Amino acid sequence: MKFVLAPDSFKESMTAKEVCQAMEKGIKKVLPDTNIISVPMADGGEGTMDSLVDATNGKKYAVKVTGPLGKQVTAHYGILGDQKTAIIEMAEASGLSYVPKENRTPETIKKTTTFGTGELINAALEHNVSRIIIGLGGSSTNDGGSGMAQAIGVKFLDHADHKITQKLGGGDLKQITRVDTTGINPKIKNTEFLLASDVTNPLTGSNGASHVFGPQKGADQATVKELDENLAHYATIIGKNIAKIPGSGAAGGLGAGLLAFTHAKIHPGVKLVANEVHLAEKIKDADYVFTGEGGTDFQTQFGKTPYGVAQIAKKYDVPVISLAGYIDEGFDQLYDKGFTAIFGILAKAENIDQALKDGPQNVERTTENIVRLIVKK
Repeated sequence: MKFVLAPDSFKESMTAKEVCQAMEKGIKKVLPDTNIISVPMADGGEGTMDSLVDATNGKKYAVKVTGPLGKQVTAHYGILGDQKTAIIEMAEASGLSYVPKENRTPETIKKTTTFGTGELINAALEHNVSRIIIGLGGSSTNDGGSGMAQAIGVKFLDHADHKITQKLGGGDLKQITRVDTTGINPKIKNTEFLLASDVTNPLTGSNGASHVFGPQKGADQATVKELDENLAHYATIIGKNIAKIPGSGAAGGLGAGLLAFTHAKIHPGVKLVANEVHLAEKIKDADYVFTGEGGTDFQTQFGKTPYGVAQIAKKYDVPVISLAGYIDEGFDQLYDKGFTAIFGILAKAENIDQALKDGPQNVERTTENIVRLIVKK
């Protein structure tokens, strides 16, 4: 019997690799000699770097970069097992976690910069990779990727045709009158950029980066209007019809900056990860697939990891069993989307901190019980 384990992380409880390990322990209590293939998964958001590094036997590196508020922070990037592909989560350098809730104000969002993400790109390029995957989730920024562009060597000039030297934030974009790309990191031109995001928002307008994502980062109504106008000006200077491209508004417009200044394409996160780890090839002759995530509800079908896994398994008529820390409204809709069964893992009522701590043993026990039922069939 062959089992493929392809879960996402359970946020604040277990990495995807740790979920795989717990599932494997549960299976082996019943079938100690069975064939188990572990494939830690993610959907382009938090945990994507760890999942891809773990799944390909790659390596993580730490580097000091500029955080979104201008202070130095320690961020990580990964080099996958093929030694040709780097993985970067922009949130590692420019994420909302670096901005305390009490500091998420209109003035702050005007200043936050993606400069550190550009520094991560430069660091990854030192490994002579030919491809860089960038997860676009969890940003604190609204700078259109201008900070990232500065870090990789793009020069922005003002009305006096002087180079703008401060690290650009979303509030500074109207200063730009010209762009000079002659100093861009020469390794950029030979590198393919794959942007992992399920966001299809354009850069500007009512469905753009500022209007949709600005308020959660601290923007009030007046600031949203200002930031949107600044991004529109920025897009006009860049050209390439960048503002209307679906996904250009991802990560506060970082999508736009990467599309403009690198050889980048946007891909649905879970599909991109699945391709990188050759998930379909591993699933096609499996007897059962186990997946899971921290919380499962009707939104799982909108690009979340278990849904992506289920869609692949469905093509090969392989049963899919999904585990979740909690199950919420509308989860039953998933039974028409390739899921065979969905199980909550909690053994008893307990507070959230204890439930997070007990995650591994809860996954192990639940998996064991499911496999005991399978064996009895």
